[in-house]
Amino acid sequence: MCLAIPGQILNLQGDDEITRMARVSFDGIVKEVSLAYVPEARSGDYVLVHAGFAIQTIDEAEADRTLQLLREMGELDEETGQPGAANA
Repeated sequence: MCLAIPGQILNLQGDDEITRMARVSFDGIVKEVSLAYVPEARSGDYVLVHAGFAIQTIDEAEADRTLQLLREMGELDEETGQPGAANA
C-alpha cells in the first residue's frame, strides 16, 4: 500500500515541466519535491507527495483533513510534523 502525504508548495524551481522542482512544506518540514506529474501546480497549491513526487493537486481543506487524520493515528507528531512514535 502506498501513502501520499499532503504538503503546500512554497516556491518553484525551473521552467521545464519534466524537471521542475518545488520546496514543499509538510506541516512545517520542508522537502524538495518533483512536480513532473503535476505541471499545473503553482506556489501556494497543496499537493499529495509520494516518494519525492507530487502526484496530485488537492484543496487546502482536504490537505488539512488528511494531516489531522495522520496526527490522530499517531503517524505525525503534532508539534514537528515528523513521523510519530508509531513509525519509530
